[in-house]
Amino acid sequence: MAVAFSDLHTESGLKSLNDFLTGKSYISGDKLTKDDIKVYAAVLKNPGDSFPNVSQWYNCVSSHLAASFPGKAVGVSLAGKADPAQSAEAKSPAADDDDDDLDLFGDETEEDKKAAEEREAAKKSAKKKESGKSSVLMDVKPWDDETDMKQLEEAVRSVEMPGLLWGACT
Repeated sequence: MAVAFSDLHTESGLKSLNDFLTGKSYISGDKLTKDDIKVYAAVLKNPGDSFPNVSQWYNCVSSHLAASFPGKAVGVSLAGKADPAQSAEAKSPAADDDDDDLDLFGDETEEDKKAAEEREAAKKSAKKKESGKSSVLMDVKPWDDETDMKQLEEAVRSVEMPGLLWGACT
């Protein structure tokens, strides 16, 4: 059963949702679904006592979402967003059927992936080149107290390899 709601930012849209929710707790079925999340995102705020079914449903969905996202909300405002009445007029009829514009689950688009790859490439080019050097500390101990330490050091330092530099001896 496909249900369509439109203009949920207007009183007539909220009235149709309120009528639909009469005797129901959720949009589809008896538990929270993606349909509830979609409609919740379209409702701008809790409508209050003027639409009791919508208000009860809105509070229920809010409590489920609050449990999923811990932390205190400090409030966010979005700048540059058009008035809902203006955006409804600007919509084309084909856009009414397209519900893919709302991305509540963070799926990456092609543009997002491309931008992330460009950022990674910029980071890699900005990084300093690794020198490829390693430090190795060798702790060489004599067999007994009569071992000549100078001779032992000479034997150890006789090891030669390309790129091997011997440091100070303590």
